[in-house]
Amino acid sequence: MRHVPHRLATALLLSLPLAACNSSAKSDADAKTPAAAQAAPASQPAQTLTSAKGQIRVTQMARGLAHPWSLAFLPDGSMLVTERGGALRRVGTDGAVSAPITGVPKVFATGQGGLLDVVLAPDFATTQRIYLSYAEPGDNGTAGTAVAYGTLAGNALTDVKVIYRQEPKVDGPNHFGSRLVFDGKGHLFISQGERNKRAMSQELDKLQGKLVRLNLDGSVPQGNPFVGKAGARPEIWSYGHRNMQGMALDPRTGTLWQSEHGPRGGDEINLPQAGKNYGWPVITHGINYSGQPIPEAEGKAKDGMEQPYHVWEKSPGVSGMAFYTGRPESPWNDSVFLGSLAERNLIRLTLQGDTVLGEERLLNEIGERVRDVRVGPDGNVYVVTDEEDGKLLRIEPPKAP
Repeated sequence: MRHVPHRLATALLLSLPLAACNSSAKSDADAKTPAAAQAAPASQPAQTLTSAKGQIRVTQMARGLAHPWSLAFLPDGSMLVTERGGALRRVGTDGAVSAPITGVPKVFATGQGGLLDVVLAPDFATTQRIYLSYAEPGDNGTAGTAVAYGTLAGNALTDVKVIYRQEPKVDGPNHFGSRLVFDGKGHLFISQGERNKRAMSQELDKLQGKLVRLNLDGSVPQGNPFVGKAGARPEIWSYGHRNMQGMALDPRTGTLWQSEHGPRGGDEINLPQAGKNYGWPVITHGINYSGQPIPEAEGKAKDGMEQPYHVWEKSPGVSGMAFYTGRPESPWNDSVFLGSLAERNLIRLTLQGDTVLGEERLLNEIGERVRDVRVGPDGNVYVVTDEEDGKLLRIEPPKAP
């Protein structure tokens, strides 16, 4: 059942700060020397906050992270955390932060570019392989989203291989995406942005504004929708996307969910299907940051283009995404979480099947930009905040009544 989109007044759209997408051309991660290792803190501050389902406990596990972008859980309970400036670190269960792991590819740390997502390979237990997405520098100041994998060996990444490069590389500091999701069937999905080159989202011979599906070694699956079609890149799964910074697989069904930034208004969730066109910039629920219409926009709907599965007329600036399922004892069971950059909180959507029944905002009291959210193997929810003094927070869900 399709969820009916929210409809808020246009006046609310006009109040949206430009911070929704963090679109500044100069990054506060630019050219900074990564901080040294941090010892475990003497204590981990905690606070009790309210939620619609009862009290939650929020513990600050680590701080001093420079614009952390993503986290991934290692089997020993520690976590890998990316910093946008290019550092990959390990954070222990005691909150100790390692020195940067060596061997990480060079990144384009400008604007929204830098080191982005990190995920463990499905066979990590035997290969120790991890995958990274990042903004890769090109010639003459250009850049594009790229993906590499390597073997994690202690405090080093070895045997690094780039398996994907967004082509062509273009200039500009914004809209790189990017999240990585394995589908459990031998494929890797890579979300990206259109690099603020709007028309490219509709051009099938270019990779900007496209959701890509590859095999785990970077080769192209023969089942991709544009394989063998003239004038189209075979890597493409779906197109017409703007800037996809959240993506997760629903563990109940195996359905891929993806979130993306609208311009000024019109943040979306999509359930992207093979070969479908999701409309940007021809259809959109947003306007330009100037307050004027998007020049290419023809309205909110057009034949042959997909409507968002869920849309926010006023952009929260959606970022990382995680499902909370398989825990029937928890009041948060069957939820999906999304970070919010503009509203500086954590969004919880209540689900019934695929239908979104309602929304809740969490962590308003903390007031920091939530960049990523993950559900830990311990059943707690973990977030990183996109700040110069970024934090790793553990959220203990409310107890059943």
